[in-house]
Amino acid sequence: MHQTLKTITLALVAGTLLILQSCSTVKSSEGTKGTKWTKEKATAWYNKQPWLVGANFIPSTAINQLEMWQADSFDTLTINRELGWARSIGMNTARVYLHDLLYEQDSVGFFKRMDIFLDIAAKHNIKPLFVIFDSCWDPFPKLGKQRTPKPHTHNPGWVQSPGQLALKDSTQYPRLERYVKSLLRHFKNDDRILAWDLWNEPDNMTGPSYEAVEIPNKVALIIPLLTETFRWAREVSPSQPLTSGVWAGNWSEPSKLKPIEALQLEQSDIISFHNYGAPEEFETCIKWLQRYERPIICTEYMARPNGSTFAGFLPIAKKYNVAMYNWGFVNGKTQTIYPWDSWTKTYSAEPPLWFHDIFQTDGTPYKQEEVDFIKKMTGTESTTKR
Repeated sequence: MHQTLKTITLALVAGTLLILQSCSTVKSSEGTKGTKWTKEKATAWYNKQPWLVGANFIPSTAINQLEMWQADSFDTLTINRELGWARSIGMNTARVYLHDLLYEQDSVGFFKRMDIFLDIAAKHNIKPLFVIFDSCWDPFPKLGKQRTPKPHTHNPGWVQSPGQLALKDSTQYPRLERYVKSLLRHFKNDDRILAWDLWNEPDNMTGPSYEAVEIPNKVALIIPLLTETFRWAREVSPSQPLTSGVWAGNWSEPSKLKPIEALQLEQSDIISFHNYGAPEEFETCIKWLQRYERPIICTEYMARPNGSTFAGFLPIAKKYNVAMYNWGFVNGKTQTIYPWDSWTKTYSAEPPLWFHDIFQTDGTPYKQEEVDFIKKMTGTESTTKR
């Protein structure tokens, strides 16, 4: 390791340890205390849940979080129809992304639309896991009408939250604090909500799609902001648990964790992770994370060409009582039937094997045997009609 890089890394580790010590218990300006859930409280909460199986959900008519939630494009008909399909195969939860700009644009309207969404989900007996911040894909989100999907490209319009401009500008952090606290205060006792995922893949550097404009010190900026996000959430003390999932690395022992992974795992009430590898790798990750003695949820999996499949993963997850959220549900504007490499490799037609997603837009399963298997695993009658 280069000496300068080593010095920076050691400094980040030391800083992260201090941060973890300081935010394990916080006192808010409102005079209340917020603490990380004990293992016993987290386990008791999880024992009240059914085996949780769902998808990362966005309606097929939305290209990203903004288009899903903005007033002009909030599509309750599609949301209701597609959540119905989810329930028909036994899904009882969904992971759903929010965005800080939605609160900035119209906080009252945004929360009203969330209430409508929660009513629709509750009608289908689906409890959402909401994602507050996200570091993946386009770092320059803009409100208003969203772009037209670039053909044959995986997630051609997904946007980061907060965007790069806000991430680099500490004067915007009070705005982000208001968003997090207002959101959690509004829904802190809402039993229609399963849990809160504070930050998706915080150290993801986006990759080839926007590499030329990605800031090299992104992770150094996010570590203190993620720490603050946990602190803000603890001050509100919602009735639902908090998490932020590790997604790429070696979690076999504490000494192998990156500073940001140590932060995520230390501060999460329930442990979450992603895995798009082979079933054996998935099972190994579960065993690594069992040392925290907390509920474990896999918030992303299922990439068919990688060997990450329903048939390979769900039996393992059920064996270890791990909650499961596959990526992708209905083939729509996000175009995640195409693989990640569609940003660097040209596709001119549907790939021979879908990367993600379960249904066509008319509700026809991509693979009937997959849907039948999911129904079998979730105990749903094979005669369930959409």
